[in-house]
Amino acid sequence: MFNPNVVVKNIVNQPAVNDFVALAGRLLVAYIFIVAGWGKVTAYTATAGYMESMGVPGALLPLTIFVELGGGLALLFGLQARLAAFGLAIFSLITAFIFHDGAEDSINFMKNLAMVGGLLFLMLHGAGRISVDHHLEK
Repeated sequence: MFNPNVVVKNIVNQPAVNDFVALAGRLLVAYIFIVAGWGKVTAYTATAGYMESMGVPGALLPLTIFVELGGGLALLFGLQARLAAFGLAIFSLITAFIFHDGAEDSINFMKNLAMVGGLLFLMLHGAGRISVDHHLEK
């Protein structure tokens, strides 16, 4: 009996395809954090004001930038990717409830939860063979 799930599994289990899919997934997850972190650097005062309006001290902005930009770059290069994914998952979960908890922002709330899910998979499976982690672990 034809099972499309098995067909996809057989395709992605080929080493070259597996490596490419792992790299593409990691880069796509990293992208949102790099862009968001850099946006906070370039709009520092406005971001600190927004954080304070939501009850979060603006003094936490440097830590936020470090987590987003640093974590995103770590994912981009696959450097300590499991740790970065874990930290970004916690960060995304916390920010979902602080900044997106409400009916008017339910899409961003769900987006954050989806990112947590993807980050947990990345934490579980690692950065893949096309990564700094792979070369360090050899």
